[in-house]
Amino acid sequence: MTSRRAIVTGASSGIGAATVRLLRSHGWHVVGVARRADRLTTLARETGADIFVADVTKQSDVDALRDYLMTLGPIHALVNNAGAALGLASVEDSDADDWIRMYDVNVIGVKRVTSALLPLLRASVTPGTSADILTVTSIAGHLAYEGGSGYIAAKHAAASMVAVLRLELAGEPIRVLEVAPGMVKTDEFSLVRFGGDQIKADAVYDNVSNPLYAEDVAEAIVHALELPFYVNLDLVTIKPVAQAAPHKVIRGELKPR
Repeated sequence: MTSRRAIVTGASSGIGAATVRLLRSHGWHVVGVARRADRLTTLARETGADIFVADVTKQSDVDALRDYLMTLGPIHALVNNAGAALGLASVEDSDADDWIRMYDVNVIGVKRVTSALLPLLRASVTPGTSADILTVTSIAGHLAYEGGSGYIAAKHAAASMVAVLRLELAGEPIRVLEVAPGMVKTDEFSLVRFGGDQIKADAVYDNVSNPLYAEDVAEAIVHALELPFYVNLDLVTIKPVAQAAPHKVIRGELKPR
């Protein structure tokens, strides 16, 4: 069992909630952060995690989160998971306001939280340990494909920010890790992307043999955090076997040729 404490943003559903559950089962102290108080309350009741209601796109919320965390004790790991995709439109046809919203949560939100909590992470380091900043991006941040132009651009920016941060923190005992999932079937990701259209959301995963689930990505996150302090998984790309690339998903049974 560990006495380390992790902060997980976007904890109200999907990968974030699954990560909170798995960290708690491994004995971590966890603070789940999200906008929706009702979902966080349910998660806290289920797991025993601490919770904090905050919107990472609001600096005042992030500052309040930092001040709250200062009352708890050492902070050893930050999991930047909050994010969102809106639409699958082209560069020409997409809504610029959607781009702004996606950049605010996927990029600026990560910057806000990272900047606010870095001093707390530094303060937690003792000899023979490290502090961790793990950001959940997407394969969309590493490979372009048609559709989803704003999301792809935002996730590329997030991945680049992580790479810059790793260079900036070189020489400090702080690991900068990135987990980039491919197709993950959750209750909300595609539903939000398609503006609440359940039929379109379901079609994304239609006849795909075993897409990833939130718990699969949580396993990768927790594994990365629990490796020896001197081991840094710079980038973990995780996709279902049925997905060879963002634009190449095999539908139907997978079988040898």
